[in-house]
Amino acid sequence: MKRALISGITGQDGSYLAEFLLQKGYEVHGLKRRSSSFNTGRIDGIYSDLHDHGSRLHLHFADLCDSSSLWKLLYEIRPDEVYNLGAQSHVRVSFDIPEYTADIVGTGALRLLEGIRQTGINARYYQASSSEMFGSAPPPQREDTPFQPRSPYACAKLFAHNITINYRESYGMFAASGILFNHESPRRGETFVTRKITRAVAHIKYGLQEKLYLGYLDSCRDWGYAPEYVEAMWLMLQQETPDDYVIGTGGTHTVREFVQEAFAHAGMDWREYVEIDPRYFRPAEVEALLSDPSKAHRQLGWRHQVGFKELVHLMVDAELTDLDARLKGELAPLAAQSV
Repeated sequence: MKRALISGITGQDGSYLAEFLLQKGYEVHGLKRRSSSFNTGRIDGIYSDLHDHGSRLHLHFADLCDSSSLWKLLYEIRPDEVYNLGAQSHVRVSFDIPEYTADIVGTGALRLLEGIRQTGINARYYQASSSEMFGSAPPPQREDTPFQPRSPYACAKLFAHNITINYRESYGMFAASGILFNHESPRRGETFVTRKITRAVAHIKYGLQEKLYLGYLDSCRDWGYAPEYVEAMWLMLQQETPDDYVIGTGGTHTVREFVQEAFAHAGMDWREYVEIDPRYFRPAEVEALLSDPSKAHRQLGWRHQVGFKELVHLMVDAELTDLDARLKGELAPLAAQSV
């Protein structure tokens, strides 16, 4: 039985990756930050009590800012594969907390890589790089496109990406990076623009919200479906030699198009409900991200299946279904929360 360690297991990608690996027969270990409230909602469906015999999913308290906790787990678990998905991943927020972002996103990757090296375990390492590293580089962007990051988050991701290559070349480690373009799902955090949009559509539809406030609507993004992208992560660690891969759909759409499609799917005209709030503008904007995933097609045999409209529709449908169920069972608390 293969053993995997996932940082960021409670996030969107981590939860889908954990499900994927469990289906592959892995024993899965995940890093969980200490919190006074429950923060494991995305993996509650696959989590078993630690007292249950035969459980293959295990959570451990650790943090990417704490080398001792990481190295201890690496030594004790001795995973075959390490997936570094943990991050302060909100681009706009990275301008407000740049030092924390750099520490967790950038130095956190270094702590894991050095931990693998110092403990001497034979683990394959996956680094979750980001299309935000391309920044203002003209599209389409592929593996050899020069990086021009435009945010503290992107700069931190670029350090993590480069240090992964450095450890691969310096120490012969199996260290691969996936340069993933935007990938969404109903599990996306509520403060990210796609989920913010689909959640607002449902709340407006049910009369619980009047307006949706957004920032810049003309930025272009290459949006895919998150569960498909975690398979690409796994495929990268099954290759004979480690490498870096761009993962995306090869198509691009504006935030405006996403808004329009989401409201239209619920039978509403977005122009009646959306207003612009300059507070959501970034100090430095990334205009257009568009992947060229041809290398992943050739070498990994990976291709996306869910298109843009299907992605928007499934996210809106999930919001409407969830909200309808909660309103039937928890009307008073939900109404109070929406005020």
